[in-house]
Amino acid sequence: MADLDVVIAVGGRGVDLAFRVGAGEVLAVLGPNGAGKSTTAAVIAGVLRADRAVVRVGQRTLTDTATGVDVAVHHRRVGLLAQEPLLFPHLTALGNVEFAARSLGGGRAAVRSRARGWLARVDAEDLAERRPAALSGGQVRRVALARALAAEPDVLLLDEPLSGLDVSAAASVRAALGDVIRRHAAGADRPVLLITHDLLDVLALADRVLVVESGQIAEDGPVAAVLGAPRSAFGARFAGVNVVRGAVVGPAAVRGPDGLIWHGVAAEPLGLGADSQALAVFSPASVAVFRERPLGSPRNSVRVRVAALEVTGSTVRVRADEQADGAPGIAADITAHAVAELRLTVGVTAWFAVKVQEIRLHASYRAGASQV
Repeated sequence: MADLDVVIAVGGRGVDLAFRVGAGEVLAVLGPNGAGKSTTAAVIAGVLRADRAVVRVGQRTLTDTATGVDVAVHHRRVGLLAQEPLLFPHLTALGNVEFAARSLGGGRAAVRSRARGWLARVDAEDLAERRPAALSGGQVRRVALARALAAEPDVLLLDEPLSGLDVSAAASVRAALGDVIRRHAAGADRPVLLITHDLLDVLALADRVLVVESGQIAEDGPVAAVLGAPRSAFGARFAGVNVVRGAVVGPAAVRGPDGLIWHGVAAEPLGLGADSQALAVFSPASVAVFRERPLGSPRNSVRVRVAALEVTGSTVRVRADEQADGAPGIAADITAHAVAELRLTVGVTAWFAVKVQEIRLHASYRAGASQV
C-alpha cells in the first residue's frame, strides 16, 4: 500500500494542520475536546468539506480543493469506525458486513464468505444472525469494525472506537482492534489513524503520537518520546503513568526488558504464547522510595539510579534512568521532605517498590518492545 498525506484547513473550526501516516503505521491523534481530531477524520473520510485540503494515499488523490478533486465517499477506500457505529438496524450483523463486502464485487456466495471471515477475525462470528438491537455495546463495535474492514480499505480511521464502553467491553474490542492492526492493517501496509482519549489505547496500539491543540499540531513523535517527555500542556496531562512493556511469563506477571519480573493484577486475560506481550501500568504515586533494599523484599522492587528530580509544588518526581528498551525511566512521586530525608540527588542509587495490587497488567497488541 502507501503513505497517507494530509493537509487540512477548516476556518470555521480553527483547524490548520499537515501530517503523514506511513504505510503500516498506527498514528494516535490526541488532544482536548474541540481540538479538531474528529474534524480531521471527517475530511479524510470525505464526509466534511474543508476550506483547503489535500488528502493523498500514495499517488491517488482523494481531495484537492485547489484543483477541485473530491472523490466520493464510497470510492475513497477509507474505512471509518466512528464513535457511533451506526449499523443498519434492519440488517443482521452478517448483513451489515456483507453490505461493505459487496464493494469488492463477486457473487453472493463469495460476498457472504468474505463477510463471515471478517466477523470471525473480530471474534463476532456467533453474532452473524443477530440484529444490532440484540447486541451489547462491545458486540456492536466489533461488528462495526468488521464492516469497516470488509471493503478492504486502503486507510483505516478509528475515531474514539472504545468510547462509552465499560472496562470489560473495551478490553474485548481493544483485543479485536489489536489483532486486526497486527495481522491485517499492518500486514497489508495500511495507514491507521487512531483518535482516542485513552492512554491504554495509545500504549497498546500506536507507533506514533500526534498531539493537536486548538487545531494546530503541538507535538509529533514516537510514543516513547512524546509520553516520556511531553512538551505540550495536553501531552503532560495525558501522560503521567509508569509503563513497563515486556513478555508475559504467567497469568499475572510480565518480564521487563531488563529481565525483572513485575507482578500485578491482570485487567484482562493475558496471552501466554511465546510472543505474548503485556504492559505493566502503575502510578508514580504508588511507588515507594528507599535508599536501602526494603525490608520484607516486596515482590516488585528494583534498584535504580536517580536520573532526574522534577519539582511540582510540594511533590517531587524522582525519575530513574531510562529502561533497557529506551522507554522512559520509572518515576516515583514523593514529598520534598522525603527527598531531603533520603538525601536523593541525581546520580545516587535507590530502591523503588510497588505493591502488587497497584500494578495493572494489560495485553499489548503492537509488535516491537521499543514503541513505548
